[in-house]
Amino acid sequence: MQYQKYAAEFLGTFALTFCVWLSVIFEMPFMTTAVLASITLGLFVYMVGGISGAHLNPAVSIGILSAGKLKTNDAVMYVVCQLAGAAVAMTLGRLLTGGVASVAADTTLVAGIAEALGAFFLTFAVMSVTLQKVPPAANGFVVGGSLLMGTYIAYHFSNAILNPAVALGISSFGPIEILGPIVGAVGGAWARKSLEGGK
Repeated sequence: MQYQKYAAEFLGTFALTFCVWLSVIFEMPFMTTAVLASITLGLFVYMVGGISGAHLNPAVSIGILSAGKLKTNDAVMYVVCQLAGAAVAMTLGRLLTGGVASVAADTTLVAGIAEALGAFFLTFAVMSVTLQKVPPAANGFVVGGSLLMGTYIAYHFSNAILNPAVALGISSFGPIEILGPIVGAVGGAWARKSLEGGK
């Protein structure tokens, strides 16, 4: 099942990044992009969640790893495949449109806190699904909905990407877009785990 897990993370992150990339290049409103990303993530939770967990986000994978619910070698391969999927999405988008989707990276502490807060709620939801505390039929809705909530919260203070792989795909790969989501994801995973008494 190793190959299948990594392929699922690659494909899912490719699709997520490609959708966001297109929305940026065609200058769609932020909430349109946020809803599109949330639906895409939710769908992949249903389609490949049983294979890889459908993290589609290096920060989420690192957060789940930190809480002891993902093996180190899997986490490393997930991150590699997620970044590769985003890079392929960016490359394909450029080939198809001849354009470059680029969002200036955030540089402020406030933006970093916003990215962390958004990723906190996203990973709190993913960890709830990982711990099987969500009815299976609702997994995609819960994870996709948490991304929509997290991006809306963060949007008022940052680019609200919450995902280092997607940030790479839209040329917004800076320290804030990397560290903010990772810190938030670790916090979200541990906060949800603590509600189960550390199990």
